[in-house]
Amino acid sequence: MKRTRLLNSELSYEISRIGHTASITLCDAGLPIPSGVKRIDLAIEQGYPSFLRTLDALVSEMMVEEIVVASEIHQRNPETFQGMMDVFQRHEMKPVVTEISHEEFKRLTCESEVIVRTGECTPYANVILKSGVVF
Repeated sequence: MKRTRLLNSELSYEISRIGHTASITLCDAGLPIPSGVKRIDLAIEQGYPSFLRTLDALVSEMMVEEIVVASEIHQRNPETFQGMMDVFQRHEMKPVVTEISHEEFKRLTCESEVIVRTGECTPYANVILKSGVVF
């Protein structure tokens, strides 16, 4: 059995295969997922698994150099934004934060290698994680 924190084999595999600047989108239960982009659906019920808990597990295996969020998060869900920043700080990462409109965010998800859907049901709990390098 795998010893590291992230046990989901499909998610762990996707993290292991992406290269520098490739992206993974982590989203709430409501974000539309474009056809043609691989989906890993972790949602079990409303709120489970949570966005922040899933982000924390994902970041335990992924180096992130940039994140993309919808600018609306600051008005509609500032707690989740602060929670994201806390997760990165715990993992000793300081990614560049790029803010775009929610509409542009949805368009940009088409470029992700994979979209990971959580059971989160709070507004704008979505992030595009751009892969960094460990050296």
